[in-house]
Amino acid sequence: MPVRSGWLSDSQSREDTRLVSLGALTPTSPTATRSGILPGSPDGQSRISGFTLTGTTGTMNATVSPGRAVIQSTDARGAYPVALTEYLPLTFADGDPQYSRIDLVVLRVYDDPYDGSARTEAVVEIVRGTPAATPAVPAAPGLSLPLYEVVVPAGASTGTTAIPWTTALTGRRNATVAVGGILPVTTDTSSGAYPGQYRDSSGVLQRWSGTAWADYQPPVAVETATTGATATGNWTLTSYSARRTRGVCSFTMALTRTTANLTATAAGTTNPGNVTDELIGTLPAGWRPATDTYAVATDGYADGSVRLTPDGSVYLITWATSGVIQVGNSVRLSACFVL
Repeated sequence: MPVRSGWLSDSQSREDTRLVSLGALTPTSPTATRSGILPGSPDGQSRISGFTLTGTTGTMNATVSPGRAVIQSTDARGAYPVALTEYLPLTFADGDPQYSRIDLVVLRVYDDPYDGSARTEAVVEIVRGTPAATPAVPAAPGLSLPLYEVVVPAGASTGTTAIPWTTALTGRRNATVAVGGILPVTTDTSSGAYPGQYRDSSGVLQRWSGTAWADYQPPVAVETATTGATATGNWTLTSYSARRTRGVCSFTMALTRTTANLTATAAGTTNPGNVTDELIGTLPAGWRPATDTYAVATDGYADGSVRLTPDGSVYLITWATSGVIQVGNSVRLSACFVL
């Protein structure tokens, strides 16, 4: 039998025990686990390759690929580990003459002591849907794991009217992983099992808070500095404070005018408000912008602008028309930029 299950009465071989998986998987209660397929693929390209259904073009036939899974029953009854060890063929019944239907492919466990089925085995089977103008997906049987929905068009049969496999399939497989593992999901809407559980939702890492899934934000390292900046020429450094995180830096800086008042050109003259670009300070290495950046500066009486360069230079480039920065005045500036 290519479909094997562990812990079925009077039917488990040593080989079955070696092939199937059992252990502390994703919990749903203190004694129950999440039903699902164990994730992974030989080339690492797929979240789940186990129990993949592939149709054969022009036919009503398909194959299911090998894989491992766990199917949870009641808490008291426990979980059934299952393994499919070779490719398994499936054949779908021809379509209804008038209406389409939806078939459901499931991985199912029969356990006679509990279900009275006179069967003790695991199988992959097709649950045939009911043809209708608007067909519905049939209910999954008890103790089964849905794998795929398959739309069987009206009149489908082997040949030109066979199942159109490229559009007929809707995946229903869910994954389960060891407790503490990151659970890969796509459209899964189930709640988490415990606060701090992680899942990968279509490439986004999420964490269960106890009430909801939230995109995970890792702790952010924030560095601060109050030294390393310098003043130049007619200026002295009064204060400097900077923060950087995730490649972004912000800072505030105050410089005091020490020698000779600085006066901007007056209204009515060429370039009113101009000051000859004056180097007033330097930012420390590692705390400098990646490209030229501009910021506003003020001394409390007037304001102007400064230019910050990648080499750390801080230039005063404009001031209020006819404005005067007197000796002793403190010019304060701040900026935020990409490092």
